[in-house]
Amino acid sequence: MEQLAGIGKLRSKLASKKIRVLTKYEYYDQKYAIRDNGISTPETKINIQVKVGWCTKAVDALADRLVFKGFRNDVFDMQTIFDNNNPDVFFSSAILSALISSCSFVYISEDEGSVHPSLQVIDGANATGIIDTKTGLLKEGYAILDTDENGSPIVEAYFTPDYTEYYEKGKEPYQVENKAGYPLLVPIIYKPSDTRPFGHSRITRACMDIVQGACNTLKRAEISAEFYSYPQKYIVGLEKGVKFDKWKAAMSSVIQITKDSEGDVPKLGQFQQQSMAPHMDHMQMYVKQFCGETGLTPNDLGFVSDNPTSAEAIKASHETLRSIARKAQKNFGTCFVNVGFVARCLEDEYKYRRNIINTVKPVWEPIFEPDASSLSSIGDGAIKLNQAVPGYVNKDNLSILTGLEASELEPAEGGE
Repeated sequence: MEQLAGIGKLRSKLASKKIRVLTKYEYYDQKYAIRDNGISTPETKINIQVKVGWCTKAVDALADRLVFKGFRNDVFDMQTIFDNNNPDVFFSSAILSALISSCSFVYISEDEGSVHPSLQVIDGANATGIIDTKTGLLKEGYAILDTDENGSPIVEAYFTPDYTEYYEKGKEPYQVENKAGYPLLVPIIYKPSDTRPFGHSRITRACMDIVQGACNTLKRAEISAEFYSYPQKYIVGLEKGVKFDKWKAAMSSVIQITKDSEGDVPKLGQFQQQSMAPHMDHMQMYVKQFCGETGLTPNDLGFVSDNPTSAEAIKASHETLRSIARKAQKNFGTCFVNVGFVARCLEDEYKYRRNIINTVKPVWEPIFEPDASSLSSIGDGAIKLNQAVPGYVNKDNLSILTGLEASELEPAEGGE
């Protein structure tokens, strides 16, 4: 039997990753601080804080298009377990947390008030583990289940295939037998790789740097706007000792300035007015950089083009986002199958072999909801495919393509 790392090592592992995960959440919640370059900002304006919600948009634009529908060939009836765990909130919460922190976790426990296990989503800042890259399940795991108002752990749990050990503040640790045979903590991973098995965050380092640059540009534009709205003026040749009310002169429609003792008239002038154009051009540069990094379009970030686009043009412009969403569906689909599998093992109190669920396929809603023209094209294509291969397209795969459920009503008279 493979030796376990232990809760001490997993605590240290979580502590080393937690700060970075919390930083991602700061950018998502728009609570990050601006790193001022200290060059062009006056000391009196250095504390000005402006926010750009692009990181939030990058996450939400993908999360909102990932709508989990259910399982096909669900031989273990895993969908029933999810249906008893508020699936509308559960799936969206697990996906959103994974996109922000690269990995979220699902804590599976026995619910005294139900015959089905209870599922709880835990973000990546409060759970970690040692992963089995072959199955996507954990070999052992650690999670903070509850914290006090200061963020200090109150209830911790250490997960192994044989038992789950709980650590409550002020109490002795105790163990509960794990009847599933797999750790009751399952990871939900976004974009895993061989070097980073716990995935990658949607909020990359490049995204954070671009947002910082955009915020600094907005800050400089805000300061320049004061001079743009109120150009600086000057007076040359004003006699010494003459008091000049600057605010009154600025607000008055008529200014009286007399000659000095030598009969000379002071000269009035105005400095060249500040231009906002360079700041806007600089902002456009950051918009393009961020779009290239995340697969979004300028329209998604609020920089709307003058020419309206059709539904097909919008889909074409989001082709990169579509590819990212398809890949995310595959990653998350496998993870949700793992959650259902471990929950079924716990409910049945039997350690099933992992390979028996290879035929279970996750089903998602279409990434882009089809419009009327798309539905017509799908219908024409289905007819032609069925003419070539009878029965190739049926109501099950049409539902996947269109996102529409087949009607349960009887066909109208004369219909097929």
